[in-house]
Amino acid sequence: MKKLTISICLLLSALGASAQSRKHIANFSLFQQYFNPALTGYEGSMVKTFYRDQWTGFEDAPRTLFASVELDQADISAWRKTDVLKTQETDAYSRQAGAKHAWGLSLLHDSFGPFVETQVNLSYGSRIRLSESLSLRAGAALTYGIQRMNGNKLVLDQANDQEFANYLGNENRVNKLDVNLGVMLTGENFYAGYALQDATKGGISSGDEFMDGTYTMQHVAQVGYRTAVSEQVGLVANGIFRYDSKQKETTEVQAKAVFQNIFWVGGGYRHNLAYTLNAGVRLNQFRVGYVHEMPTGDAHLIGKNTSEFMVTYNLIPAKYPKMGRKVTMW
Repeated sequence: MKKLTISICLLLSALGASAQSRKHIANFSLFQQYFNPALTGYEGSMVKTFYRDQWTGFEDAPRTLFASVELDQADISAWRKTDVLKTQETDAYSRQAGAKHAWGLSLLHDSFGPFVETQVNLSYGSRIRLSESLSLRAGAALTYGIQRMNGNKLVLDQANDQEFANYLGNENRVNKLDVNLGVMLTGENFYAGYALQDATKGGISSGDEFMDGTYTMQHVAQVGYRTAVSEQVGLVANGIFRYDSKQKETTEVQAKAVFQNIFWVGGGYRHNLAYTLNAGVRLNQFRVGYVHEMPTGDAHLIGKNTSEFMVTYNLIPAKYPKMGRKVTMW
């Protein structure tokens, strides 16, 4: 079906439509809840945001802005009752033993050529404590998306192609309501889980027809592990695997070194698409990071690099020990 892919193929004939219609986040390890609602509130009550400028210098290249807020009942209860997190004077607080509920709200705005997409995601996560250091988490998210296509920006191979006559020069729009589901096993130093995105395959949608037949269920697997290698340095590794019947699989891995739970540097690889270099710093309750992404494989002909900036903020102050063989960052 050419209705959706015609302009993408014209823009990126060498790269293929799948490269951008699937949202990529280079700092995926810091925005886990976007992929799996079971990780809502996993790092506590936080505000998170990133800006992604993909293929810098390419006309009408993809640009993504994301913002979210997560509220963990464990944080709120601890602050109200004991001031554990507020005073930062004790290590008695355990997230594994904390409250069972967390809520999240996220907004994503993405533009690419003639397409502009806005997503709103309301998520809920719950956890069951299995042991002193092990928890099982489950979550669900209600997602609402608006996809717009500006017919004034469409360029066709055949100027008189009647199949697209209704879209040229018009503002086209589709609304979609769907559900994401996920489960996750978490410990002090690891997480592993699976999620379904768009579980109903866009079953509740309305508007113009340019997106017809393009929605599909997406499968997402995530893993992460962190460990101290000395009193000052820790190692963190994360991976994500995504699959759907139309765009097939994408695998991405990332590793970084953490110094005193303050600075980090690292690198990553998105299979057949990109290499990444990342660095960041924690400033009290803020974390600020940057990723430089270089295309490779199927994407090397685009010849443009990508920049991604991120900021997170703990809504309730939390204690970050200066290592001592305990890594607290993902």
